[in-house]
Amino acid sequence: MRYTQYRFIVPQEKIVRVITDTDAKNEADDQFAIAQALLSPKMENVGFIAAHFGTRRTQRSMAESYTELETVFGKMGFDTAGMLHRGAPHALPDAATPVDSEGARLIVREAMRADERPLFVTFLGPLTDLASAYLLEPRIAGRLTAIWIGGGAYPEGGVEFNLSNDIHAVNVVFASGIEVWQVPKNVYEMMAVSLAELEARVRPCGAIGEYLCDQLHEHAATEQPRKNPFRSGETWVLGDNPAVGLILYEHRFCFEWRCAPHISPDMTYHHTGRNRPIRVYGSIDSRLILEDMYAKLRLFADARKTLNPT
Repeated sequence: MRYTQYRFIVPQEKIVRVITDTDAKNEADDQFAIAQALLSPKMENVGFIAAHFGTRRTQRSMAESYTELETVFGKMGFDTAGMLHRGAPHALPDAATPVDSEGARLIVREAMRADERPLFVTFLGPLTDLASAYLLEPRIAGRLTAIWIGGGAYPEGGVEFNLSNDIHAVNVVFASGIEVWQVPKNVYEMMAVSLAELEARVRPCGAIGEYLCDQLHEHAATEQPRKNPFRSGETWVLGDNPAVGLILYEHRFCFEWRCAPHISPDMTYHHTGRNRPIRVYGSIDSRLILEDMYAKLRLFADARKTLNPT
C-alpha cells in the first residue's frame, strides 16, 4: 500500500518497504504515527503488525491493538485486506524461545524476499516480534533495518515502558547482527505537542483528524495524571512519530554509534562491549516530523473533499 495523491513525486530509487509493528491501543500516540506512515509516498507499506503491550491493564493487549489498527484504517477509508497481521500476544519466555505469530512470519518473509528496495521495520512498542523473527530465521540479520522507539537514556538506561514489556527480546536483538536505530526515552519525549495545536492542525482533517484528537482526549481523561509523565494538562508527547520521521530523513548528524548494551532485569544498561554497534539517536527534528504529519493530514482531507464534495 502506497499513498501517492500529491503533486510531488518520490523517485523510484528512494522508495523503501516498511513494516510497522505497533502496540496501537496502549496509549494515544501510535495512531498519529500510523496515519503518517500511511500517507508517506516514500514508504511502500507492506504490513502493519499488532503488538502486545504487557498485561498491566488487559490480558488481550495484542488483540486490542489489532482492533485499533482496523479502526484507524477505517477512519482513513483504506482497505485492510492483506495489510494487518497479529503479533505475539505476550513477551518471550526467555532469550532462546520465539513466540511464533503472523507478524514474525511477515518480517521473515519480507526480509528474505528478493527485492532490492531497503526494508525498514519500525517498532512503536516491544521488540517481541523482531526477536521472534530472528530466532525463527537468523538470516534476516543484514536484510532489514529496525527502528525502535524505546529504552532509557544513555549511558545508564533505566525504566522505560516499551523496554519493560519484553527485556528478553531487546537482548536478543541487541546481541544479533540486525541493524538497529534506537530512539530512547529522552529523545522521543522531544516530540511534545500542545492540545490546542492538535485542535487547530489535526481535528479539521476529516474523520481521521477528529478521531486522532478524540481518542487522545479519551485516553488522557482515563489516565491518572500523577502516573503519566507525558501529561501536564495541555500537552502530550507524540513519541512514536520519529520512527516515520527517520525514514523520511535519517537525521544524519543526530546519532552516535554505540555498542549495544546488555540490559538487566531492572532495565539498566551494561556496556560489555560484546555486541555490535547500533545507532543511538541523541536528538530529532520535531518541527520537520510534526509539520510533515500536519501537511499530509491536511492534503489528505482536501483530496477526500474533492472526491466526495457532499
